Amino acid sequence: MSEERILMGVIGRPHGVRGLVHVQSYTADPDDLADYGVLSDDRGQQFKLAWEREGVARLFQSVNGRDVPVSDREAAAALTNTRLYVSRSALPPADQDEYYLTDLIGLKAEDLSGRVLGTVTFVHDYGAGTSVEIASAQGSMPLIIPFTARAVPVVDVPGGRILVDPPEATDGEEQNGGGQGKAAPGQDAGGPDA
Repeated sequence: MSEERILMGVIGRPHGVRGLVHVQSYTADPDDLADYGVLSDDRGQQFKLAWEREGVARLFQSVNGRDVPVSDREAAAALTNTRLYVSRSALPPADQDEYYLTDLIGLKAEDLSGRVLGTVTFVHDYGAGTSVEIASAQGSMPLIIPFTARAVPVVDVPGGRILVDPPEATDGEEQNGGGQGKAAPGQDAGGPDA
């Protein structure tokens, strides 16, 4: 497991004129996002949030050690699409036989016969379902498969591998990328499965 930052949510469009914003939380319980305390963006800016109602929050930006509220629509709009991260160490340990989706990155992917297909490079979850992207060991196009019990019957994080049974391509789909637009979230690489 790495000590990298984990994507926990994304700031959406403004809500009203007083600095409130829509926030997409990637935690199992959206209320948990506020409980992590300090969240950071891609540039290292730090934020805290307080939920006003479901999916709508007030943001506080850390400025010279002080939490300054985002107080108007223009400032809120400037933060649209800001990704919010926490340090991996801030997440609670996963229970036995559980893992965070970010733990899949770097695992070796094998087919059911044991042939190495490549390495998991991304975990995607755009809302329609999670998928894993596997960089081919042969350097060809990446393989993107739905992250379901059927397509990925074995996840062995301590052993550093997953077993995959990719779905068959249907008419008009290529074997390497047929499911690419179907089951790919909002979470790119590392949204927690917490």
